[in-house]
Amino acid sequence: MDPSRRSVLGVGLFSVALTIPNWPDVVGRMEAVQKGDVQRIGMADVQTVAAMTERISELDDQFGGRTARPMSAAFLVNTATPYLGMEAPESVRKAMMGAVSDLCYLTGYMAVDEGLHGLAQRYYLKALELAGASEDHLTFCTTLRGMSVQAVDLGHGAEAMRLADAAAAASPQAGPRMRAFLVGQQAHAAAQTGARAKAQRYLREAEVAMEKAESQSKAFGSYDPSSLLYHTSQVRYELGDIAGSIEAMEQSDRLRQSVYRRARVRHRCVLAERQLELGHFEAACQTWILALEDYPSLQSGRADERIRTMHSRIRPFMRNHAARELFERARPVTPARLLPG
Repeated sequence: MDPSRRSVLGVGLFSVALTIPNWPDVVGRMEAVQKGDVQRIGMADVQTVAAMTERISELDDQFGGRTARPMSAAFLVNTATPYLGMEAPESVRKAMMGAVSDLCYLTGYMAVDEGLHGLAQRYYLKALELAGASEDHLTFCTTLRGMSVQAVDLGHGAEAMRLADAAAAASPQAGPRMRAFLVGQQAHAAAQTGARAKAQRYLREAEVAMEKAESQSKAFGSYDPSSLLYHTSQVRYELGDIAGSIEAMEQSDRLRQSVYRRARVRHRCVLAERQLELGHFEAACQTWILALEDYPSLQSGRADERIRTMHSRIRPFMRNHAARELFERARPVTPARLLPG
């Protein structure tokens, strides 16, 4: 990383820190760490890492991995990792390892969004190492599940199943929402391997767990009914029920919270692709138009791929009025590298 780039990222990091309660203390502590003035850490430093991770995650949801990952990587290198080598009571040391593990997982997740799969794997493995050392079962399970999501999205069903099973096995005491989070991924992976009965059984388990979770509390920013409906859609599609997958994806879109901009773009594009598979061309074009509303705000490799796919799918239909209208709306906001040659 060249010095000029480092300074730009530093400005971005401190801008994120300004949004955190008691931000003068957070910013001051970050500056002190980077100068080498901090020798011993406490729980306030653990809370700093956790708060920065949360804020960077929010930026990732709204603006994509290419926007947020450089800030996350810079914070990890310049502030969070140095904390691990400082003096601390054992309880603080373990808590810091857990907090840095969560940050590593998030950074890996954003690398997946950029299409940097090898880099993502390295972050994920470091997250597992730190989570194991700190006995942070939540991050350990979440990271294994994230690795399963990466595998299933790349079409490696057997590996995705192995990782999803490992995530579920590592969290035997999971609450109902966490259970739905883990079992929903098992359902998707099982469906991709063609294990119909297993996929449907896991999906039913996820639905029961979600009903129980929703009756207890409606947690913000976690696995929710919209997320489960996305998994339902994926399972149905893998098992050949395209119409059913469309129905579930439409329900998921209606329930999705507005803060999840990237997911909205990606999933609407997937919905349009499946509508097109059934020959519902005009409906697909309208769904793609909805996806374009949020797309200009994103810096996301996964969203880019969906937009690239959109252009390739509509190209044979350019004599159709709906296709031409969609193309004219898409062209000004589509990077040149994504347009057909």
